[in-house]
Amino acid sequence: MPTTYTTVRHDRGDDEVAVEEPLEIRVDGEPLAITMRTPGHDEELALGFLYGEGLIDEPRHAGPTADLANNTIDVTGPLSRDLAARRFYTTSSCGVCGKGALEEVAVHAPPARPGPSVDRAMLAALPDRLRQPAFERTGGLHATGLFTPDGELLLVREDVGRHNAMDKVIGAALIEGRVPLHGHILCVSGRLAFELVQKAAVAGAPILVGVGAPTSLAIELAADRGMTLAGFARKGSVNVYTGVERLDELV
Repeated sequence: MPTTYTTVRHDRGDDEVAVEEPLEIRVDGEPLAITMRTPGHDEELALGFLYGEGLIDEPRHAGPTADLANNTIDVTGPLSRDLAARRFYTTSSCGVCGKGALEEVAVHAPPARPGPSVDRAMLAALPDRLRQPAFERTGGLHATGLFTPDGELLLVREDVGRHNAMDKVIGAALIEGRVPLHGHILCVSGRLAFELVQKAAVAGAPILVGVGAPTSLAIELAADRGMTLAGFARKGSVNVYTGVERLDELV
């Protein structure tokens, strides 16, 4: 079982801190990407990442390689599109053009389907329903949860990277045959940046909820794809920025 946290000493005692290690993702033995992640659910992470980038459209076999053990995952190809033509838009710090980013996502993410109809109070309560045992010990991990329209938690993943936690959930859902995520809700434990809306849109999730604030490009993308984007979900309150038509009561 991979270790998600370790004990370190500081000047006033001991702390449990989140483990962060590199993971190299390969396809048919060829290196594709390296991400810093919390070990665990690496197969889901690799599959979720590849699905979010439009490089696979169905579950694939994925497993650790013999040479680098738990820090390399090899996924069975072929990919859905030529690697030479791929373009990765990752974080808000990469300086990517907003218009180009929106066009890239639109290629791989059709507009969200209508529905489901959800209760505002339920959306506000979703972060409290996330199970985050590693965060409770370390305070250093993000979480993503997959919920039913009634607020039932189906699965949750934690990671030092918010985008990795999302990839792990989408990868797990892909393996379980739940993707596209029509009729499901994704909830994240932090802010709502562009790359999280991107991943949710590509996976077909109509609703994305976060504890923190959305960015301007996240709101723009959610509106463009017909998604419901809700932020500041805490203490019984939530702000709905796009897709308010999915709320039971527009108050």
